[in-house]
Amino acid sequence: MAIDFPNSPSTGALHTVNGKQWQWDSEKWIAYGVSLAPDVLKVDSGNNRVGINQTSPAYSLDVTGTARITGDLTVQGTTTTIESAAVNTSLIFEGATADSYETTLTLVDPTADRTITLPNNTGTVALTTDNVASATLAATATALATGRTINGVSFDGTANITVVDSTMLPLAGGTLSGTVDAADQIVQRPVMKDYAETKVAMAAHAVDLSLGNVQTYTLSGNQTLTFTNPPATGSAGSFTLIVTNGASATLTWPGSVDWAGGTAPTLTASGIDILTFTTIDGGTIWYGFLAGADMK
Repeated sequence: MAIDFPNSPSTGALHTVNGKQWQWDSEKWIAYGVSLAPDVLKVDSGNNRVGINQTSPAYSLDVTGTARITGDLTVQGTTTTIESAAVNTSLIFEGATADSYETTLTLVDPTADRTITLPNNTGTVALTTDNVASATLAATATALATGRTINGVSFDGTANITVVDSTMLPLAGGTLSGTVDAADQIVQRPVMKDYAETKVAMAAHAVDLSLGNVQTYTLSGNQTLTFTNPPATGSAGSFTLIVTNGASATLTWPGSVDWAGGTAPTLTASGIDILTFTTIDGGTIWYGFLAGADMK
């Protein structure tokens, strides 16, 4: 089919015939808006789009399949979007040297929008190992308050960041701010200074050593005492009992008490007596002593 081209066209002029475009290069007409095998290459001159393996290109260059660029790739614009339907997708960076060592950035499907800003405030992010939890960060922590601990990481106001192990005790110094429960474990070679013992008022006529090792009791009517929760056999345990009005009524001691001299002491009817008790066999035998009688 003959094509009727216009006379005296200007350079760059376009001429359309049956949906095909031709362009004048100042010497000849060149096919410009051709559609060559549109399932492989589609030139959409009307929208200034080219499709590769794409019959309806939606972008200036719309590629379906694998693309390879052997030269430099420059991306200009305000937004670069990388989409993936896979949960775990990796970006591999070769680096300046083409060798067998690469840096892999793994993308994990997030549960919410996430933002990662690089670089940090020093201009670099330096990781000395491939495990972030054990890596030494080159960033300075001077902007953080000295002594602060966030999620198990303490900042000392310098470039040092120390991971706090909650299972370890400090080697030196420090002040406790709460109860320390040793759970019947051995505390070896302590040096005690300015210590105190817990004093409790005995309840329900039972000396419960789990409540305290100094207990007070005011006799009111005939009563029978019991001793509970002694240390296990193999450990020694003792307590002090301060009794008021001990002889004002009948006070019956546990049968496990072995009194000095084989006889229970006579207590004061209207006064205070101090007694001590010790066991080394889990309370099978309590050695009892009158430490002070008729205290005022």
